[in-house]
Amino acid sequence: MLQALGMDKAAEQVYRAMLAHPQAGVAELGDRLGLPGEEIRRALDALVDLTLVRPSAEREGQVRAVSPEIGMEILVARQQAELAAQQQRVESSRVAAAQLIAEYAELRPATAQQGVEQLTDLDRIRDRLAVLTRETVTEVMTFAPDGAHTKESIAAARPLNEQLLDRGVRLRTIYLDSVRNSPETIEYVDWLTDRGGQVRTVPALPIRMIISDRSSAVLPVSGDNPSAGALVLTGHGTLTALCALFESVWASAQPLGRARTRDERGLTGQESTVVRLLAAGHTDEAIAKRLGVSSRTARRIATDLMERLGAHSRFEAGVKAVQRGWLPAHD
Repeated sequence: MLQALGMDKAAEQVYRAMLAHPQAGVAELGDRLGLPGEEIRRALDALVDLTLVRPSAEREGQVRAVSPEIGMEILVARQQAELAAQQQRVESSRVAAAQLIAEYAELRPATAQQGVEQLTDLDRIRDRLAVLTRETVTEVMTFAPDGAHTKESIAAARPLNEQLLDRGVRLRTIYLDSVRNSPETIEYVDWLTDRGGQVRTVPALPIRMIISDRSSAVLPVSGDNPSAGALVLTGHGTLTALCALFESVWASAQPLGRARTRDERGLTGQESTVVRLLAAGHTDEAIAKRLGVSSRTARRIATDLMERLGAHSRFEAGVKAVQRGWLPAHD
């Protein structure tokens, strides 16, 4: 009950016991409270620091609890002093923060005023995303081409998305089809959709992208090198094009949880993408990167497609894919 005044549970128990049994020593207090002697001594030290326990004038070497009237007045006065000091620190911090923001605004590259802001390191990217999360009002649209979530990435994403959903922000995320094989990701997506988020998947995505309120977009500088930094785009024309790209991909994506459908050729979206990439000459490693799967998985899909085509080489598979109508003749 007195924790709000700076007294922990053990100290409060010992203080109450000393008031009820003024003559009790450490051993008796421990017996009455069911606490070890070491914990009783720690509580006594805390009470001394709070000036709720003082040396006894009647019993040399012993301590006594001050009366509740004096003790509570001491605690309240201490809390008031700490609150006043904290308020002073807050005001000082507010002034320092305003000065820092003003200085940073002067140092920010001129390109930020032209609709392009470059973030050169991971810390700045995280800070910028945190600001966007706080400022977002209506909607966030995300391309997530990195494949399955890890426990660490889920732990980082969950509190940010929870903040947005609690404010009624609409969340739409497009993952790769490969995340359907990740129990951790499925569990996270279930949590997200239960709270109102929407998730769909496609075989491949062009780039990682986060669009906030259709007014700003965060994209990597290089899709092949995440450490190269990111760009924050705010130009009206650019955002219009990126939003249109998202809506186009969203319209063709499959809601996560629905069984993968096959088209009139008998191919899933992932298999159709692999056929096109094989015809374009991509290696298993390149295909795996586009799909967000391992090289072994990409090789297995390609091998399965070749077996269904009755082909013994990838060149023959390309020819037979055209003959069967899996690829247009010009491909």
